[in-house]
Amino acid sequence: MKALKNILYKVSIESVIGSTDRSIAALHYDSRRVEAGTIFVAIKGGVFDGHAFISKAIELGATVIVCQELPEKIVDTITYIKVDDSQKSLAIMASNYYENPSENLKLIGITGTNGKTTVSTLLYELFKNAGYKVGLISTVKIRVDTKAYPTTHTTPDSLVINKHLSQMNSEGVEFCFMEVSSHGIHQSRTEGLLFAGGVFTNLSHDHLDYHATFSEYRDVKKSFFDQLPSSAFALVNGDDKNGSVMVQNTKAKRYTYALKSYANYRAQILENQFRGLLLKVNDHEVWVKLIGNFNAYNLTAIYGTAELLGLETSETLRLMSALDNVNGRFEYFISKSNITTIIDYAHTPDALKNVLETINTIRTKNETLITVVGCGGDRDTTKRPKMAHIASALSTKVIFTSDNPRSESPDQIIAEMEVGVAPQNFKKTLSITDRKQAIKTACQLAQPNDIILVAGKGHETYQEIKGVKSAFNDYKITEDFLTQLQK
Repeated sequence: MKALKNILYKVSIESVIGSTDRSIAALHYDSRRVEAGTIFVAIKGGVFDGHAFISKAIELGATVIVCQELPEKIVDTITYIKVDDSQKSLAIMASNYYENPSENLKLIGITGTNGKTTVSTLLYELFKNAGYKVGLISTVKIRVDTKAYPTTHTTPDSLVINKHLSQMNSEGVEFCFMEVSSHGIHQSRTEGLLFAGGVFTNLSHDHLDYHATFSEYRDVKKSFFDQLPSSAFALVNGDDKNGSVMVQNTKAKRYTYALKSYANYRAQILENQFRGLLLKVNDHEVWVKLIGNFNAYNLTAIYGTAELLGLETSETLRLMSALDNVNGRFEYFISKSNITTIIDYAHTPDALKNVLETINTIRTKNETLITVVGCGGDRDTTKRPKMAHIASALSTKVIFTSDNPRSESPDQIIAEMEVGVAPQNFKKTLSITDRKQAIKTACQLAQPNDIILVAGKGHETYQEIKGVKSAFNDYKITEDFLTQLQK
């Protein structure tokens, strides 16, 4: 049980009805989870308004209601806390409830359009291999030292974040690396957390279904750096024009990394092959297993972060050379018939362009490059023709297919993609709505030494159609088809 007064510390309160001299068993914003002696925080969401469930929460035993609008019926035995922002209040309360766990470790936030998962996951692996107890909060999973927990959002809600940070405190975790999405920032999920550092990877076209404009998307990312304390560091991509924007108003110590311009941490690609990269980072050469220009940026960010957190240069380079690809990020295998398959999460125009340019830089051009790609439903529609334009321009053959169509018609999504294909590339393209059939067709078309790129879903092990998630694994499906064709 926790004292309500302590939980409300630093919350911006407009008014209070009832006593604040209460003990609290738990915090909830989902009325279905409310139990006796708990706080219910009514949040106005995109689909549901938590204020409509206040009476239900009281029936289930909530003794404190935190809300932006007081209900018409006031129950004498209940304490009502009126606030100006329920989401922000929830995050601060969650941090207080779990005794501000972010203050007891070094929490590093990684934000940007592409590279967040790779940078955060590989930093976790690097520090783990250096002998530290480490935490990870990412798109793929949450890790508390060696224990893994599933996650459904790039940035989980503030209760989940603080619960796991508290677990990390109990396990003696020293560092935690956390993906910070624009949704998470905008919805105040990171409010109340103390970050020891922030890393900016890049900014390109994404999430314009959620953010009204690109500038709004950029400014939400920037607000994360605005809130960093003076004790923190801000490490940004100096080759991205938005890097300097991110740190315009930050109090944190500023550092840059780059491949093309002067920076505190600068890398040069000496060799780029399917088996890895030879990099020169701040005059030190290192061979790494990751591939491509975009991973050179990711690894330089990792190198800079490790240095800023106190790892010795020689140790950082040794540990970087042992890092493997993150699941679903340029993950590849070569079949017995010497067909190379690459599975990548690329679901933005910039990410797809990076992957295809990397493949084209490495391959001899004697091979056929077959790309299988779709676009998600209920998401930013403006990137669909751009994705198709990039795929058809940079591939030998392209198969447009379903990604996660969700509530939309997959045929309509594909039709919106096809608009972006330049006339000279029409003959390169094929549309197959069924993703499994599209992958099978790519495998049938491929000859020895050819390359297949299956893009968009990466690490995901499901496909969502009309609200139903069915098992679907790009890697396994492609591998199975190629194995069958070899028999």
